[in-house]
This record gives sequence, C-alpha cells and structure tokens, in this order.
Amino acid sequence: MPHEIVLSTLNARYAHCAFGLRYLHANLGALRDRAIIAEFDISQRSLDVAESILAHQPRIVGLGVYVWNATQSMQLVSDLKRLDPSLIIVLGGPEVSYETDQQPIARLADYVITGEADVAFAELCTKLLAGTRPLLKIIAADLPDDLSTLASPYPLYDERDVAHRVVYIEASRGCPFRCEFCLSSLDVPVRNFPLDAFLTDMQSLLDRGLRQFKFVDRTFNLNLNHSSAILRFFLDRLTPDLFLHFEMIPDRLPDALRSLIEKFPPGTLQFEVGIQTFSEEIADRISRRQDAQKVEDNLRWLRTHTGVHVHADLIVGLPGETVDSF
Repeated sequence: MPHEIVLSTLNARYAHCAFGLRYLHANLGALRDRAIIAEFDISQRSLDVAESILAHQPRIVGLGVYVWNATQSMQLVSDLKRLDPSLIIVLGGPEVSYETDQQPIARLADYVITGEADVAFAELCTKLLAGTRPLLKIIAADLPDDLSTLASPYPLYDERDVAHRVVYIEASRGCPFRCEFCLSSLDVPVRNFPLDAFLTDMQSLLDRGLRQFKFVDRTFNLNLNHSSAILRFFLDRLTPDLFLHFEMIPDRLPDALRSLIEKFPPGTLQFEVGIQTFSEEIADRISRRQDAQKVEDNLRWLRTHTGVHVHADLIVGLPGETVDSF
C-alpha cells in the first residue's frame, strides 16, 4: 500500500526502537493514515534500505539523524536522491539541529527541522502535500506550547517492540545543567509531562506485557514529587521481571527518594550517573554545578543500602584535567 510520508531512521541495532519517529507519527493529525514508520539499522546496505523506503511510493521521507548513524544517513540520502530526484527529504534529530551550514547531508536534503519537531514536521508535511514549498530550508521548530497537547507515542509501540526491543520512555524533556561540552545544555529548562496522563500510558504498557522501561529523561530525579510518584507507581506494580532504567542527577538523593529506592529488589533499577569530574576547578570551568561530597555520599549509599545497578562515569579530556587528576 502506498504511503505519501515515510518516517525512517537507522537504529544502532534492531533491538532499539526509534522513539522520535513514533512521536512524529502520533502527532501528524489528519496525515497520520497517510504515513508509515520504516525502521532499519546501520548494518543494512544503504541501497537495500533506499529501495525498501521507495517501495512505499512516498512523496516525503522524514529521516532521523543521530551521532551513531550520521555517516550511513549521508549515504542513504544520496542514494534516495539518485533513485528518485523528486523525493522530498526532511531531516531532523540532534545531529542536524546544530551547525547545519557545515554538514554535507543538510545540503543534500530539501529541509532540515532543528529542535523538537513533533508539531513542526506535521505543519511542513501539510504544506508540502498541498503543493506549497517553504522558502527557508532550515526550519527552527517552535517548542510545543504545552506538552499535554502532544499525542502520545506509546500506542505506536507494537507487540514485537514490547516483547523483543528496548522501549524508550520520557516523563520530562530538557536539562537543567549548562555543561560546556554537551548539546543538552542548549535545551530549554526541564518540562514535565502531565503526570496522570503519563501514568495512564505506563499502565497501558504494563497491561500489554512490557516489563523493561528505559527512561530517556536527562535528569529523572530533578523534580522530586514527579520522580517519587513514578517510582511509587512501579513499586505498587512490582513483578519479578520488572526493570527500570533512569538517568539521575548524582548529588540529588534526599531521604524521601532514598526510602523509595531501597524498597526495590536487587536488579530492578539501573541508574546512569554522569559525574563528569570530581574537580571543583574543572567543574567550574565547564559550568557544571555539582556537590562532589554529596555525589560520593550518594554513591556509597547506593552501593551499601540498595540493589541498584549503578553505571557512573567521568569524562576523559575535560579542559584542565590531567591524567593524574583524573
């Protein structure tokens, strides 16, 4: 069956779901039935991917570009344009949201949407399918005025995703840090999705059999009321095979949050804890606000009082860092 819009990307591997494509598809409104998601991975041959996409007879291809697929995406765009010069290619994703003037892939594509494209992609497709070609190639997406207005992507995870793949979740967007080395520092302040609607979506995923939830929030524990409510939700629905993956602010584990965390059985929780540096001088140099003593106290508490699997890391090569200080 032909589809006028194909949403595609090259995942790092099959086991990873393309979260962004599901947001775009869910928010296409009246165009939703005219679109399809076609996921691939970076191990597949570019020409095979291009032919699979073109088999849908699309007029528009929306392609998600990330650090892990930038090289392969460049080849794919080149192949698509060579096979069908009339095809309109729209790029999005973090890898093309900055420095677009320096990227050959942006020159090959017809349009690039920078930032959060949930609404902007639908607006662009509506114009293109109506025969209107915007003059500006680079489209800076306006942020959704209210996250509650976005259609939920979670129903678009199908049964194969739930059974066999990594399913991504977000309860908030943005990052409060302003670390000089990180693109997330350019985001607007953190915004939370409305909690009731979010937990309804989580219940639906649980009812469909999902047991491994990978949260992509940059700082899950920033809003303590929000994070506590989510942890209590899963604690009340605990099963032996439940697994929750969070990115945490390393120096923010107050007693109220600790009391919830220590109730989870070993192996249920995994925390990604980006510490970056223990040097106050270097933290100041990279605009990283962090209490090193609290970080150490929290790590020791996690190791001695919980069964949380902790993935904590420093960054090699920060300005002023030496091998000895590292």
